[in-house]
Amino acid sequence: MTKRLKILGINGSASQNSSNLSILNKIAELGKSQFDLNIIDDLTELPHFKTELTDNNVPEKIIEFRNQIENADGIIICTPEYVFSIPSGLKNAIEWCVSTAVFSDKPIGLITASASGEKGHEELKLIMKTVQTNFTDETTLLIQGIKGKINNSGEILDDNTKNQLEKFVQSFNRLNEKSTGNTA
Repeated sequence: MTKRLKILGINGSASQNSSNLSILNKIAELGKSQFDLNIIDDLTELPHFKTELTDNNVPEKIIEFRNQIENADGIIICTPEYVFSIPSGLKNAIEWCVSTAVFSDKPIGLITASASGEKGHEELKLIMKTVQTNFTDETTLLIQGIKGKINNSGEILDDNTKNQLEKFVQSFNRLNEKSTGNTA
């Protein structure tokens, strides 16, 4: 019997009811036979990064955040692009983890869903490579023009996007199976 994987979803958007949250919810639905997805939806709860507090007197919220990453079997980050970069809240969250090994060798899926997203997506891949996560081209996805692909209720309207998300979830599951030795 295979164990259900614990996957951590991180919504990089600073907006309530964001398209990125809708995508994470769709991934939870698509992956429900393989994993449970716990979503962090408000990175503003994390204090602003301070180098002096990365190892000593670490804020409680950061300890909790790091523990969630450490205890997850895998991670999916879904984020918009802000000013040709990743959002500051997401960058802040990652910076709190750089001095640790919580991301090291962790299977990860990276989705950038934005108007364009190209620069932010490249930056996200570079940052996650730097913190030594484990991802493949198949576990990264750029969804451009996201506002026209999701309605106000969070439903994905675009068939191509639905298909891309299904393939993404299958690839993410394979990456996790390879990483954990947990096969269906």
